[in-house]
Amino acid sequence: MGRTQETVVIGAGQAGLTTSYWLTQLGVEHQVLERRDTLGGAFQDRWDSFYMNTPNLSLDLPGMPFDGGDRDAFIPRDAAVNLFRRYAELISAPVQTGVDLTRLSASPDGGFHLETSLGSLRARNVVLATGAYQVPKIPPLAAKLPAEVTQLHTHEYRNPEQLPGGAVLIVGTGQSGGQIAEELHDAGRDVHLSVSIVPEAPRRYRGQDLIYWMLETGKHGPDYGVNALTTEALPSPALRFAPNPLLSGTDGGHSIHLRELGRRGMHLHGHLESIDDGDITFSDDLPERLAAVESAFGQRSRRAIDAYIAAAGIDAPEQAPLEADDWLPNEPAQVNLADANITSVLWASGYKLDFTLVDLPLVDEWGYPKHSRGVTEIAGLFVVGLPWLTRHYSSIVGGVGLDAEYVAGRVAAA
Repeated sequence: MGRTQETVVIGAGQAGLTTSYWLTQLGVEHQVLERRDTLGGAFQDRWDSFYMNTPNLSLDLPGMPFDGGDRDAFIPRDAAVNLFRRYAELISAPVQTGVDLTRLSASPDGGFHLETSLGSLRARNVVLATGAYQVPKIPPLAAKLPAEVTQLHTHEYRNPEQLPGGAVLIVGTGQSGGQIAEELHDAGRDVHLSVSIVPEAPRRYRGQDLIYWMLETGKHGPDYGVNALTTEALPSPALRFAPNPLLSGTDGGHSIHLRELGRRGMHLHGHLESIDDGDITFSDDLPERLAAVESAFGQRSRRAIDAYIAAAGIDAPEQAPLEADDWLPNEPAQVNLADANITSVLWASGYKLDFTLVDLPLVDEWGYPKHSRGVTEIAGLFVVGLPWLTRHYSSIVGGVGLDAEYVAGRVAAA
């Protein structure tokens, strides 16, 4: 490598490619570096039967708008990978694959010094577009599992045949945990679920897919005084890491209701508290957890969407209220792995951001970059594609392009 670049974009997923599109439109010379050997972003890391949780209507990329197919359908993993490969080709993105950034620091004579797996280079500007799913998050308790128990993060999971025979404990009930639980159950596996606090939500709300309303409210709500889905309205910086609602894009898209999973035969447990010589102890607050995940959507997101619909005068049918559901499982607070024949544990515990390769004062006490609309406090350094960068939708396909456009404009003006 070795030469000086005007601008380097780190990452060729949806954030990096949309940034590249806007930089090209503005005439900014740039290079996109992608650590993977092939294009397709983090979708290449998902399991075999994965479907996107955002419907086709949200696959609206700058320079490649939604093509008019079934707007409410969902595409599988390989189609998502191919979508971004096609996009990179269409916009002639200057991507170099197989290049891993190992250190980013200030250059003594201005700009930045980048150390990579293929050598070093300098850049006047750097855009970090490494995404929201950087490092799998595995709790320290994983080290206490008996050696004979197979354990994987969902990042490594591919299909039921990958796991040994026997029951499976899934720790976490976010989108990955919920979808994989359904897949394993349908494959005839005995499934135990350690319930987290990810909120349930309706797949369709007031005549549209929920993602449609999330995007519309985030984009246009501020025009009508509805700011609840903007970063400035977050009650705490911790909520930037709040999980997305429990939804599925499989089988045409559907809601996932934890009590219903229990009625179908899955074992619902509380939070995983401890592991001691094969005995697993769960918290005894499962009724409260179920009530919390069922009520969370109504406390924030639904209110914001309803307020936007009303303020904008949109004709949208009222949503029928859900029937009260007080079903509870009868599961013990402690389970012995051998007695329950649990031979596998899947950590559906999400991902964490990791900017340790940046040798600069970039992040705050939460490990989140200090920025304003993607412009960091370090001159020439920018970020795109993070959850809640500016709004709730900042990290998803239908929303990242708006942030990328702004950041590209600031790069061009730098």
